[in-house]
Amino acid sequence: MGDRWQYLGVLLGCLLVTLPLEFLGAGVYRRAAVLARAVLPVVGVFAAWDVVAIARGHWTFAEEFTLGVVLPGGMPVEEVLFFVVVPVCAVLTYEAVSGMAARLERERAVRG
Repeated sequence: MGDRWQYLGVLLGCLLVTLPLEFLGAGVYRRAAVLARAVLPVVGVFAAWDVVAIARGHWTFAEEFTLGVVLPGGMPVEEVLFFVVVPVCAVLTYEAVSGMAARLERERAVRG
C-alpha cells in the first residue's frame, strides 16, 4: 500500500475488524437513523475543532499519508472519515458487547 493510502487503510482496517460484530447481533448498521443521530454530532464538534486548530497552526497533516483531497478549512477528507469511522466502530463494539452480556445474563437466569 502506498504511503498516500495509509490513513484510509487504517480506517478500512477499523471497519473490517469490527464488521463481524454486526453479525453477532449488534444491529448497528441496520439502524442507520439511530446511528446517524449518535455519530453526526461527534463529526460536527470534532470537525469544527480541527478547523480551528488548523487555522491557529496547532496541528497539520502529513501530506504524504493522505490522498491530498483537502476540504474547506484545510482538513483532509480522511480526517472527516476518521470522525465517522471511529464512533461507528465504537458504537458497534459497545452494542455487540452489551448484547452478548445480556444473552449471558438471560442464560444464567434460565439455568438458575
